[in-house]
Amino acid sequence: MDRRKNMLIGLVVGIAIVAASVYATGFSKRLLTPFFGSSTAYQTSESATAPALAGGNWINSEPLELKNLRGRVVLIEFWTFGCINCRNTLPFIKGWHDRYREKGLTVIGVHSPEFDEERNVEHLRREIGSLGISYPVVTDNDYQTWNAYNVEAWPTSFLLDKQGRIRWRHVGEGGYDEAERLIQQLLAEKET
Repeated sequence: MDRRKNMLIGLVVGIAIVAASVYATGFSKRLLTPFFGSSTAYQTSESATAPALAGGNWINSEPLELKNLRGRVVLIEFWTFGCINCRNTLPFIKGWHDRYREKGLTVIGVHSPEFDEERNVEHLRREIGSLGISYPVVTDNDYQTWNAYNVEAWPTSFLLDKQGRIRWRHVGEGGYDEAERLIQQLLAEKET
């Protein structure tokens, strides 16, 4: 009986040490962010101009350049078709595209694959069709755009204002009401 008790005490102490280490290093936030989401809004004065999109294969559009989209609000969604969290965000992304595209919103999906199968452009085209995605999607198989935006997890969304500045970043699922309010706010802003 004492042996079991000692093993249980050791197990509890070990779990407590690991949990404290994870919490103290901030690793728990990185572990949980894709599941619970994390948003960052930027004021105009602290907003950086968004990096250019790296070259890739474009689906549903001719190649787009952010500098040519000035005057429009842009939502950039980093995703991959094998990610369940990404699939869970799609109804919202597609809804915003449908509701606001004629009012000045451009949605761009940046497909940064997690697995080898997702690198195949024909597989991606098939998935885009089956998922009902009609907005532009660009492949990012070499992670150039992913790295330029310092993305760390799928899905990650960015909202750019009409001047091409990053005004909002969200990692993971959720934040849908906040995103829609900001889309409406950015669409209403005057160009400067």
